[in-house]
Amino acid sequence: MVAFTFVVKKEGKSWHATRVAAETEEEGEAIEASADDTYSLQKELYNKALEQASGAVRTSFSVVSPKSAVYQVVIGGAVMGGGGGGGGGGAAAGGGAAAEEAKEEKKEEPEEEEEDEDMGFSLFD
Repeated sequence: MVAFTFVVKKEGKSWHATRVAAETEEEGEAIEASADDTYSLQKELYNKALEQASGAVRTSFSVVSPKSAVYQVVIGGAVMGGGGGGGGGGAAAGGGAAAEEAKEEKKEEPEEEEEDEDMGFSLFD
């Protein structure tokens, strides 16, 4: 996993970014870029970081003040999917069998509720 951290500052009408090297990783190539807006600057820095490493990519852009920000590109390592822990991804990966199991579980739930009612007590009494 390689992290590229950039200090972004507005100088005049353009934005300028410089890579900050972490003490724990090899310094690598010094990366600098300038652009008229932060979006273009992020694209340029992203592409320059990909030239030095490959793998899964995560990015974050955090505004510190109206004229400064921190942009980070992390390449490699584990990347969390958008499924929020794999709850929705399991059915897609399992295909029709997983969907059938989910249907069976839904069918069983009303039966369990009926069993609770037959016990002669209720939580809300």
